[in-house]
Amino acid sequence: MALRFFMLISNHIYLHTKRLLTILIFWLTIFFSHATLLPEFCKEGNIMNQNFYNQDDPILSREDAIAILNTPDDKLNDLIARAEGLRRKYKGNRVSIHILTNARSGNCSQDCAYCAQSCRSKAEIDKYRWVDEEKLYHDNDFVNEHHLSRHCIGLSGMKFTDADIEELARRIRKMKEQGTHLCCSIGFLTEKQAKILKDAGLDRINHNLNSSRAYYHNICTTHTFEQRVANIHMLQGLGFEICSGGIIGMGESKEDVVDMLLELREIQPEALPINFLLPIKGTPLGDADISGLTTEYCMKVLCLARLLVPKSDIRCAAGREIYFKGEEKKLLSVVDSIFASGYLTESGQGIQDTIQTILDAGFTYEIESA
Repeated sequence: MALRFFMLISNHIYLHTKRLLTILIFWLTIFFSHATLLPEFCKEGNIMNQNFYNQDDPILSREDAIAILNTPDDKLNDLIARAEGLRRKYKGNRVSIHILTNARSGNCSQDCAYCAQSCRSKAEIDKYRWVDEEKLYHDNDFVNEHHLSRHCIGLSGMKFTDADIEELARRIRKMKEQGTHLCCSIGFLTEKQAKILKDAGLDRINHNLNSSRAYYHNICTTHTFEQRVANIHMLQGLGFEICSGGIIGMGESKEDVVDMLLELREIQPEALPINFLLPIKGTPLGDADISGLTTEYCMKVLCLARLLVPKSDIRCAAGREIYFKGEEKKLLSVVDSIFASGYLTESGQGIQDTIQTILDAGFTYEIESA
């Protein structure tokens, strides 16, 4: 009797388990058959099918990202529409405007091929250890008077003395009296120096990756990509907001662009600026071939940045006025952050024209500072 009961129970468990396994195999088959479609679907330029995105944000592999950069131009509007959905979800209808003060110019020990301030550059630029304080504070007043998002301050060089950092901290404390949101681009800091600037009130630090890990040695040999990443992680550990992006058009491949953006997805910076190369005479890239920097390709790069790091401020930095002239509405439907009045050693669109460009495109500009 006990044996018969045991056999009945065993048979029931077997049938139930078999049914569950059949259901599990069915759903696993569905899942993997759809997952393998994504790369092929992207290759055809049809990247908008919602079956290949979760309900909130896209989940893109390296292969998917490369396929997006290869999107046919006649499918670009679909790509922009997808990126715009994320832009409006996280950033609304507003555009952040920033101005940049070059607080220390030239005489840099680093050999970055794109930069007019590097040790390899023969470009004719102003060189000075510190910008006049009157100029620095005037720019800070300008940010507040025009209700711009933040004041960005660039200093050439890789390493700084503690005395230099204390001097910068004094200036930061003065500007923070007005409540200005401040960001500094300042090379490599020691942890001690970073803490000094944090205590002074500095909100954000810019430290771009500039290119991919594999391509980086082609544009700079005096420091490494790994040093940049380590510096960013140290700064994040101290509580700084991070601004980190790159430069497009230095001879890198589409795969390099993707790899750089995937590294930035791991970092999750608060702001992700994309610069499009402006070749500067006297630099190693002064005669670079920029014919590949079509408006369409540049838009694909920005769309990919939005799709990969949707919560960051995606900024179109250097090159905006050149590569997107006449396409500002499309541009601002993807990016939510731009500069006004120039880029360190290069000029740019003035503040009033920048504001008008934003308004004409149907957007509003953001008020963050005091």
